[in-house]
Amino acid sequence: MARKPARPGGRSINQHVRRKQKLKPSSRRWIERQLNDPYVQRAKREGMRSRAAYKLSEIDDKHAILTRGARVIDLGAAPGGWCQVAVERTGSTPEEPLVAAIDYLGMDPVPGVTVLEMDFLDDDAPGRLIEALGGAPDVVLSDMAAPTVGHRQTDHMRTMHLVEVAAEFAIEVLEPGGHFLAKTFQGGTEKALLDRLKNHFAKVIHVKPDASRAESVELYLLAKGFKGRG
Repeated sequence: MARKPARPGGRSINQHVRRKQKLKPSSRRWIERQLNDPYVQRAKREGMRSRAAYKLSEIDDKHAILTRGARVIDLGAAPGGWCQVAVERTGSTPEEPLVAAIDYLGMDPVPGVTVLEMDFLDDDAPGRLIEALGGAPDVVLSDMAAPTVGHRQTDHMRTMHLVEVAAEFAIEVLEPGGHFLAKTFQGGTEKALLDRLKNHFAKVIHVKPDASRAESVELYLLAKGFKGRG
């Protein structure tokens, strides 16, 4: 699944939105980028919910965090691309679901996934997730990002808070040997958080998959081999 996508036939490269359409320049650039993004086109062809599915696929191809039979919690799951990858790689089924997902945004059901439509920051969300999964997870995934308010530093701090909350959740619930993967930003992971993760995991690294746009500042924080809470 993680092969670099070929340019699909029947679609011209570098498409542009016609100028007569009334759009803000930023909106026009976003639409043109989507039209010309090979991962967006590939996701449509292959029935994936989002291009983000290929980010997780590439990370897992290299680091093998999603094993057959592993139980997975997906934080900030909508629209469900990561859930699709987790289901495929763990062997989760509707009869024996191995994936529990949460997002305050609604999303269409994914076979093999138990979905909670609620805010992960709600006090009862962690317990509800463990109950939905039927036990402790082997993997905690987080693609959460805070809604932007237009102020770069504020937006950055709000999203980094979600990373920290997700990391604390992972430390509290993971099975020994488990893994944690979360979206973060270049230069944004606080030393205190990295030190805490290094105390609890055998390996902590940043990764940037090919499916992540080159101009994007996003990175993924990967903590492997949970050593326990002691």
